[in-house]
Amino acid sequence: MNDLKPTLQRRDFLRGALAFGIGAPLAVTLASCAASGSSTGNGSSAGGAKSATNPFGVAAKSTVAATIFNGGYGYDYVQYAADVMKKQKLGVSATVSPATNIAQTLQPKFVAGNPPDLVDNSGANAIGISTIRSQLADLSDVLAANNYEGKKISDTLYTGVTKPGTLDGKFLILNYVLTVYAIWYSKSLFDANGWTVPKTWAEAYDLGVKAKAKGKYLFVWGKEAATYYQTLAIASAIKEGGDEVRLALENLESGCWSKPAVQAVFQGMKKIIDAGMFKPGGAGTQFTAAQAQWSNDEDALLYPSGSWIENEMKKQTKSGFQMTGAPEFTVTSSSSMPYEAMHSTAGEPFIVPSKGSNVAGGKELLRAMLSNEAATNFAKTRLTPTIVKGTVPADGFGSTALVSQSTLLTNAGNNVFSWNFVDLYGMNQDPLVVWNTFLSGKSTVAQLTKGLQDITDKVANDSSVTKVKVS
Repeated sequence: MNDLKPTLQRRDFLRGALAFGIGAPLAVTLASCAASGSSTGNGSSAGGAKSATNPFGVAAKSTVAATIFNGGYGYDYVQYAADVMKKQKLGVSATVSPATNIAQTLQPKFVAGNPPDLVDNSGANAIGISTIRSQLADLSDVLAANNYEGKKISDTLYTGVTKPGTLDGKFLILNYVLTVYAIWYSKSLFDANGWTVPKTWAEAYDLGVKAKAKGKYLFVWGKEAATYYQTLAIASAIKEGGDEVRLALENLESGCWSKPAVQAVFQGMKKIIDAGMFKPGGAGTQFTAAQAQWSNDEDALLYPSGSWIENEMKKQTKSGFQMTGAPEFTVTSSSSMPYEAMHSTAGEPFIVPSKGSNVAGGKELLRAMLSNEAATNFAKTRLTPTIVKGTVPADGFGSTALVSQSTLLTNAGNNVFSWNFVDLYGMNQDPLVVWNTFLSGKSTVAQLTKGLQDITDKVANDSSVTKVKVS
C-alpha cells in the first residue's frame, strides 16, 4: 500500500507550478511551509575528495545505510540503485533495510543522533517533518551534480518537482515518484458489460444499481486503508468547491468539514453505503485482501487509490483485467473544476539525515536513484514514473494503468491539484476509526463530520504544533 496513503496527500509544501511533461503542463497547488534551520552534517562525507565524478566526497568502499518504506513500491528498487552506485562509485555499497512503520523504527535513532544515511519517509506512520526538519541535510548539491550519464540532475527532472520538498528556501526532501490519484477499474469488465465510468456521485449510485443486478458491489475497502475514501472525498470536494474548500482544510479552519461541497460528497457516499453498495466487512479485512476482492475476484467495480495500486496488486490481479484510471467524481456537472481535473503530485519523500554516519553516501545513493538506468528500472518494474524525464515509453511497458496515467494528466492540463495538511500534521491514524465506522454504515454524515472536525480542531488548537498558513 504505498504509504497506506490515506494520507496520500503527498507532501506539497510550497505553492507553485508542476509541469511533468506528460502532455500539457500541469499546475499543481502546493502549500507554503516555514521551517527551522537545517544542519548539513558531514558524517563520513569528509572521507573522500570532492570532484566532478565524486561531487559529495563519498569515501571509497564506504557503506550507506538506507531505511526504505516497504509499501506498494517495495524497497528493492533502492537496492537496484545501490548496485548501480557500486559499479560507478569507488566500490561504495549500501545496506538497504525495509520498514513498514518508519516513525516507530527511526524516531529513537533520530533522538539518539544515529539515524540512517538515507530514509524513505513514507507510509501512514511516517515521521512528521515538523519534528525532524532541523535534522535534515540540504540536498541542493544533489540537484547541482551530474548524473551517471553526465547530465546535470536538475535538468533531467520534470519542472517543479523539487518545490514540494523545499522548506524555507532549502531543498530538504526529494520526492521520487510521480503519483496520480484516480478511480481505478477494469476496462475489460466495463466493456464486457457496456458500463460507463461515472463522473458524478449520482452516476456512481446508478452504476452501483447495475453492479448489484450482476451480484457485484460498487466499492470495497480494507481497514488500514479506509481513509483512501477520505482522499477521494477531499479530491471530489475540491473539484466541486474549488480553492475555498482546499484552503479551509489546509489551514485547519473551524467548520472546514462542514463546507457545502464536502457535505455534498459525504451525502453522495452515504447514499451508496446505505444502499449496500460497499462490500460488507471491510473494517475487519486487511487492505490488500480487500483490494484483491476488487482486482482478482472482481467483487467490486471501483477502487480509489494512487498509482501504486497496479504494482501493489500485480500478483493478485485477474488476467486480462486491464486496470485503468479515471478522474475522481464531482458532485454536479457545474463543479468549480472540470471533471478531468486531477489530484497528482510528486511523492515518496526521501531525506538524508544530517547526523547520519555517511551523509555523502546518502546523497550518492540518491544520485544513483536519479540516474536514467535506475529511474527507468523503477518505471518498468513499478509501472509508475519517477520525477526523471523520458523513462516511460508510449506503450507504458505494456501497462494499461501506466498508459492511462499519461492520458489522465494530458486531459487534466493545468487542472492538477494536491494538498498536504494530513501529512504535515501527522493526521494519518486517527481518521481511520472514523472512516471505518462510516463505511460500515454505523455512523451518519453528521457523526463523520464531527469526528473529522474534532481531529482537525485538536491539531489546530495545539500550541505546540507549528502551523503553516496556506494561501
